[in-house]
Amino acid sequence: MKGERLCSRLIATACGLTLLAACAQPTGGPPSRAGREPQLRVAVVAGAEAVRVGGEGGVSVEGAHSFTLKPGDPIRVVSDGNGVRIDGRSGSYAERIRVLSQDQSSFVTISGQPYRGTIEIFSGSRGVVAVNVVGLEAYLRGVVATEMGNRSRNELAAMEAQAIASRTYALKNRGRFEAEGYDLRATVSDQAYRGVSRESELGNAAVARTAGMVVTYGGDLASVFYHSTCGYSTASPEEAFRTVRPVEYLQPVSDRRPSGGYYCDPSPRFRWTVEWEGQELQDILRRTMPRVLGVEETAVDRIYDVYSQGVGPSRRITELRIQVGGGEIPVFGPDIRRVLETPEGSMLGSTAIEIAPTRAGDVLDRLRVTGAGWGHGVGMCQWGAIGRARAGQSAETILTTYFPGTKIERWY
Repeated sequence: MKGERLCSRLIATACGLTLLAACAQPTGGPPSRAGREPQLRVAVVAGAEAVRVGGEGGVSVEGAHSFTLKPGDPIRVVSDGNGVRIDGRSGSYAERIRVLSQDQSSFVTISGQPYRGTIEIFSGSRGVVAVNVVGLEAYLRGVVATEMGNRSRNELAAMEAQAIASRTYALKNRGRFEAEGYDLRATVSDQAYRGVSRESELGNAAVARTAGMVVTYGGDLASVFYHSTCGYSTASPEEAFRTVRPVEYLQPVSDRRPSGGYYCDPSPRFRWTVEWEGQELQDILRRTMPRVLGVEETAVDRIYDVYSQGVGPSRRITELRIQVGGGEIPVFGPDIRRVLETPEGSMLGSTAIEIAPTRAGDVLDRLRVTGAGWGHGVGMCQWGAIGRARAGQSAETILTTYFPGTKIERWY
């Protein structure tokens, strides 16, 4: 989901999905309301040189030949033309290999990390692909705690809101990578998914208490987004994305508490500051501008100024201007965070920023940026959800506040 998550950026800040049954044909699209819980195909590894697969208990391997692996005795699977083979085992070439646990109380492992369901391994366009085929509810158990971190009992409503949002995202985006043989990826490009190792008692309870529940608008699954920290208000899609069309329920929502302050102000990324020396910023822009904007690095011959040219409905910067020797280079909202890379090499926290340049003569000597919040800012604020849960709000109230006009309904 184009989400940026709390735990993987909670340090930071969004969203992921799982895969259809190993031998079932993918159906694509959301299930009907009368349908059963679907299975999802989640790419845990997407394009590696090799993948190491094993199990906590006995594991069955099905491919050119079927055999059993002992606990702690993993195999290394590599790409071999249009198929895969087990490294060091002759005659093991197959179009795909399926790995499943022989014991329901233990799990298949990928690089030592345990996963529910089964694992399918095949050769993709960029190398080996390992897909976890798992039920949606089991998948969510590996998402919610990964996204929200370790929470306390009085924050359960925030975990429930995350479970509902993640379930909605998973169903809405099911089949997004159908051409590549899976539904979604296990990274923050969709939803952060770490399998059994990241499950928690509270996260699992949140999934169970909200089983089958989703966010809807006009009877259809809503397009939900989430991020770590809004800072003061959520953003509108046009401030953060290029391809997300405006809809009534994705609009700026204030995160101010009636008693003062903001629901998300406990976040460690609520306020932050980044500074660049002039030469340091020039070196960074000469690296990021070709990659992000297609601007030749030689265009950044010197930097005279950096300033805001426009703000959006939530007061986030929608256009930044960088004045160089040959004129001004415009940088628009969705690109600002990637162009203004921090000295540590990470993406800028948000576009809710104030810019303070310092000059030596007519050349930029230092740039200081103070920022609010963390992430793209659209949809549910995860730290805001935590603050609202602490204030006694329910998961339904949290979600319908961040997605005004929506409903929480049971989809299956």
